Formats: sequence, structure tokens, C-alpha cells
Amino acid sequence: MGKTLRQSRSAAVLASISLVLAVSIPGAPRDSSPVKRILVLGDSLSGGFGLSPRQAYPALLTEKLREAGKFEITNASQTGGTTADGVQRLPAHLKRRVDIFILELGINDAFRGVPIPEIRSNLQRIIDLTKGRNPNVRIIIAGMHLPNYSADDYVFAFGQLYADLAAKNHAALIPYLLESIGGNPNLNQPDHIHPNAAGQMILAETVWRVLEPIARDLATGRGGSPEPPAGD
Repeated sequence: MGKTLRQSRSAAVLASISLVLAVSIPGAPRDSSPVKRILVLGDSLSGGFGLSPRQAYPALLTEKLREAGKFEITNASQTGGTTADGVQRLPAHLKRRVDIFILELGINDAFRGVPIPEIRSNLQRIIDLTKGRNPNVRIIIAGMHLPNYSADDYVFAFGQLYADLAAKNHAALIPYLLESIGGNPNLNQPDHIHPNAAGQMILAETVWRVLEPIARDLATGRGGSPEPPAGD
């Protein structure tokens, strides 16, 4: 992201973090209810750049999910990820059922000055692909804002596109993923861009506020996607 994007890309040995954590209810070994699957498609914010994968918020959510039901998280986030490469990376992760989809992409596009219509189109394509394979998937969109470099149309339009996409697709919205983290030196790494371990803990709480009611709803059997058909 930002001025560290080149370093991030060169550090792309982190490439695609596919962290799968199965979470089941303790003390209920006879529970035969199916595991619900959560897919996170994001960039370095969700991938936990500079940290252990287990310090990234998707892994931190597993403890909270343990109280809600039986869930499995796949963190398919990539350092330097853009909406365009998200479109390319997504199909490999749709070969298995997805019950909850957390979409966190776009800020790297904005730092590169990608036109807003192109960012919106790519994000919509990602949503359409996911729904095409999982008609009942519950979608959570992680909103992002650009620093207020200037009150220009691009900055406003970028912040607004997430709310517009959420409304159009009947998705849940995290208004601003970095709420209370962005610009706080105590919660970011020395690059002032990527959250540190403490910042990732706050990210987990921010996401959980939106994810919890959806997870609990699915755990009771209301909603969820059928297993996708075999094929590529």
C-alpha cells in the first residue's frame, strides 16, 4: 500500500496467504451440523503484512467464531492486492462452498489512481462471481477511505463506492475498516500504513461487529450456500 507498495510487492513471498482454520464448538463432538465457510479476499491489511498470519484479524476472529458455531476461515489475501488481480485470484477459491464472503480490496487501486468506474466494476465482478457459485452467500464489504489529501471528486467517490456497492448487492458494510487505527502511530507499524499486532486486534473487533450477527444467523440454519458443482 502507498509509498511502501514497491517494498510490499518485492516482499510478495507472502503472495497469497491461504490460512485455513477450522473452528468447532468445544465440548460438542457429536454435533453433526455442517461447518460454515468464510472466505476473506483482501490485500495486506487482511493478510497481516509484517506479522505472523496468526496475528492477522481473520485468524483472530476464530476465537470469537468458536462461540457462534462451527466455522472455517480461508484468508485468501495478498500483499499489494488490487481489484483486478482479485478477479483473477478468486475462482480458485470458489471451488468450495462459501457461506460468508468478506471483500477487502481497492485501496491499492486508489493509490495507483485507477479510475473509480474501473475499481467499482472489478469489485462488482468479484461479487457476481461469488454469488454465481454461491447464490445464498452472505457478503460483507470492508469500506476504505483515502486520506483527505484534498477535497476532490476522486477522494469522495472512492469512499462512497463501498456504500453504493453494499446497497446494490444487499451486502453488509463495514463503513471504514481502519476506524480508530488509521494515523495512530501506536497501532501501526513504522511504515505508518500497516496495522501492528495491536492494530490487528482492533481490526478484528471492527469486523466482528458486522460479522457476528451474520455468523449467528447462519449457525441457526437460516441461510447459507449449497456446495458448488464440481468443475473449474
